[in-house]
Amino acid sequence: MNKERVYRLVFASVYPLYIKKVEKKGHTKEELDTVIFWLTGYDQHSLQQQIDKKSDFETFFAEAPQFNENASKITGVICGYRVEEIEDKVIQKMRYLDKLVDEIAKGRAMEKILRK
Repeated sequence: MNKERVYRLVFASVYPLYIKKVEKKGHTKEELDTVIFWLTGYDQHSLQQQIDKKSDFETFFAEAPQFNENASKITGVICGYRVEEIEDKVIQKMRYLDKLVDEIAKGRAMEKILRK
């Protein structure tokens, strides 16, 4: 995995793909945003600012108002890697988000997705 290339992925270019994935499975952008807000501490306004300034994932996570301490409860395999075993913190946070998007798409209950 080319770390520099992954770090430079622009969140604004991936966000519409997340929306498409959850909507294709009958879920909503609002559900996606709820999960992003839970994970990062962003709200609608600050998330839109990140999108507008085309932040890469490294910046997106570095500027997150409050990364959720319960993110460590997100476990499982995504793209062939166990998320809890990924050592690089930026890539791990990206995979946490990927895992949450997958859980929305699979119809998992929101209270379980948010690790309540």
